[in-house]
Amino acid sequence: MGWFSSKKSVVGLDIGSSAVKAVELKGSRGNYELVSIGHVQLLSDTIVDGHIIDLNHVSDVINRIFQEQNIKTNLVGTSVSGHSVIVKKINLPTMSPEELGEQIHWEAEQYIPFALDEVNLSYEILGNDASGNGMDVLLVACKKDKIAQYTQVINQAGKQLNFVDVDSFAIQTCYEVNYKPQPTTTVALLDIGASVMNINVVRGSQSIFTRDISVGGNQYTDLLQKELNLTFDEAENLKKGMPTESGVKPDDAQPLIQSVSEILALEVQKTLDFFRATSSMSDSSKVDRMLVSGGSSKVPGLTSYLAERFGVPVEKFDSFRTIKYNTKNFDEGYVRELSPNMAVAIGLALRSGD
Repeated sequence: MGWFSSKKSVVGLDIGSSAVKAVELKGSRGNYELVSIGHVQLLSDTIVDGHIIDLNHVSDVINRIFQEQNIKTNLVGTSVSGHSVIVKKINLPTMSPEELGEQIHWEAEQYIPFALDEVNLSYEILGNDASGNGMDVLLVACKKDKIAQYTQVINQAGKQLNFVDVDSFAIQTCYEVNYKPQPTTTVALLDIGASVMNINVVRGSQSIFTRDISVGGNQYTDLLQKELNLTFDEAENLKKGMPTESGVKPDDAQPLIQSVSEILALEVQKTLDFFRATSSMSDSSKVDRMLVSGGSSKVPGLTSYLAERFGVPVEKFDSFRTIKYNTKNFDEGYVRELSPNMAVAIGLALRSGD
């Protein structure tokens, strides 16, 4: 999504509902190197349903990351997802960019369930449609109050917001740079965060279907806490396959973890069914593989369960697949461990080289 162009180095700042992640890169197309990486957990209930409840805590965490990682750049790019964000691919008669600029607000009114004066609107012409008589346009809207919150915490931390992207498109940027997709390959990019799962079906380097769903890793934690009488931290550790101090073993939690994985898979299934039903190109409605990012991609057995359920190869997303880093400055185990969590932040940082 080329919403802006900047030659300056921009820090990719992913403000998730459970953690803030920051990445700074240097280099240009096809040759990137990691400069800084930071990942700090937020206190629980800091961000609820996509709304930042504790602005001071979030800006303090942003500040802390910049200080600890010695990040000198003040420019940041961030991204949004969830209920406040609408992404729609619409079909319009072929027209010039000037005509589209004049007409887009009228068109948008039909597709956006919010009043237009409540949203920031952006659009991009994707190209001619299959019939050749019209063109496909990607329409993106985000509620202004959400952008205002993100702007406020970034400004409060003494940083300057350079652009706002959408989580699914940031991940797509990260995917294109790291996986160099073939034009005919269709991949489902699943980003499973704490409270939102983003699904972006990408053919080659074009997004053909995207959906945000309000389910995520918190569901594992909540169920484990409730059913096994655990603290939040114990449930989090158990979710990652570690035993708890009170003696609950990962095996004891497996049936509960499986039940939540089934809920997530059902949402993926619904999304893919809807995608197939609305896809005009029959050959492209087959998903060739799935890549899973986000903290919950590490839930034991999730990728193998999804592979079995959907009959396609499923693997954890490797955000550093082609991005170099100096092992003297960065611990290899730490970078590998964080790799699936950093897809959004890396996608944002990659945009500064556009």
